[in-house]
Amino acid sequence: MARPIVYLIGAGPGAPDLITARGLRVVQNADVIIYDHMVHARLLREALPFAERIDVGSAAPQRVDQEAICYLLAEKAREGKVVARLKWGDPFVFDRGGEEAVFLRAQGIRFEVVPGVPAALGAPAYAGIPVTFPGGGDTITFVRGYEDDGREPPAVNWMGLAGLDGTLVCYAGPRQIPQMLDALLAAGRPQDDAAAIVANGTLPDQQTLSGTIGTLSQMLKEQPARGPALLIIGKVVGLRDKVRWFDERPLFGRRVLVTRSRDQAGELVDLLEAAGAEAVEAPLIRIAAPEDEGPLERACAEAGRYDWIVFTSANGADSFMRRLLEGPRDVRALAGARICTVGPGTAARLARFGLKVDLIPDEHRAEAIASALAALGPLSGQRILLPQGDIARDVLGDALRAAGAEVTEVVAYRTMATEGDGDLDIYGQLLEHRIDVVTFTSASAIRSFVALFGAEQAADLLNHTDVATIGPVTAEAAARYNIRVRITPATYTIPSLVDAIVTHFRTHGDEAPEAQV
Repeated sequence: MARPIVYLIGAGPGAPDLITARGLRVVQNADVIIYDHMVHARLLREALPFAERIDVGSAAPQRVDQEAICYLLAEKAREGKVVARLKWGDPFVFDRGGEEAVFLRAQGIRFEVVPGVPAALGAPAYAGIPVTFPGGGDTITFVRGYEDDGREPPAVNWMGLAGLDGTLVCYAGPRQIPQMLDALLAAGRPQDDAAAIVANGTLPDQQTLSGTIGTLSQMLKEQPARGPALLIIGKVVGLRDKVRWFDERPLFGRRVLVTRSRDQAGELVDLLEAAGAEAVEAPLIRIAAPEDEGPLERACAEAGRYDWIVFTSANGADSFMRRLLEGPRDVRALAGARICTVGPGTAARLARFGLKVDLIPDEHRAEAIASALAALGPLSGQRILLPQGDIARDVLGDALRAAGAEVTEVVAYRTMATEGDGDLDIYGQLLEHRIDVVTFTSASAIRSFVALFGAEQAADLLNHTDVATIGPVTAEAAARYNIRVRITPATYTIPSLVDAIVTHFRTHGDEAPEAQV
């Protein structure tokens, strides 16, 4: 059993993948997660299923003051728990991490500090602003601000700051930025000094406004800022047009709804975000074990006796292999059987288990598998195993039997409908056109969406946005409900789906889909 301890962890400036490797390991093994409201929700999913999660930020149901947070940390440690205290940015940069460390030491509680990427460094980097550069001055100055709109700017020596030749980075709430700009101008800082405001730094909805102290001051008087941000002042701001990268990615500013099951969505989410999109996760299905696992267990035990094992989905491959490898068996149990997959995505999933596929049909759909197998020789008498989902179509098994094969179809997994993320208003976001693309990677996700909203309402919602499906089978399922599909890749894989979305927007830009009458 791990000894009780409190880890003061910097979660980074926003993006969940900017936490340090050590910080992530602690989160994944902690008994209790105590977090601030600006910590990304995806980091909380990395915690153990039974870990206690406590929100102590300003968005908590009841805001917790700092003294209470300190006592909470100590209390959980005294209960014998490993506590991960997640803080935005770095725990010692304009945060209360130092106070918490002093308190824990006074209480005799063991603690460690896991530094994080401060917002003052991470956000400018994602905005294309290097905080230091040859000729950009010899100092970097961080100025504390407040997220609370009602607070005044910190009482700093603005005259002294105005005279520094370097980079000035100010943390600030929306009402404080104009006050800071005015204070610098009043202290003698030139109006034409380069300046930028970065809001939601490192996140897919990052916004960067650049100009000069004078122009930004005027802009904010006409249209005030709407959230916590960083104010950056100095010659280095002028490098943004040469260094910017984050907001030039092909899907930057696009919001893409991911309806895939949460445990299967990782690859799609990662690729969308790598292209600049904001992936909005709303799982409409989940994958579950068969109600009766006996047939699957028998198929795994006899796997080597089949001539072919055919996988028509990545879920089927995962579920079959997990069951196969339970207990004393290993991949040698498949000796003697050849393997066919519906496409390269399913083949890649089997490659994780060290398996090479013998056959992938040129056309990546179940209908093409029977023809591809028959092209290798007569199917009469061939023993073929089909590990599939509980709602798989009968077309492949019927075609193989018609060719004389002895086919064993076994349920490897069940596809269960869900109601999406309870905290996410899918209907409202689609109705207000805040979703640019809705992705479906299975016909079952289409059916779950229709069941959730009703056939007529589902078609109406989706025909005012772009719908992307992974292949023709899913597109055909959409067509049965009068849902128009605008994006389908030529190769039916997750990377190809993302590439097709990128190509669509490069070709069509902001052209709105035509509503169906």
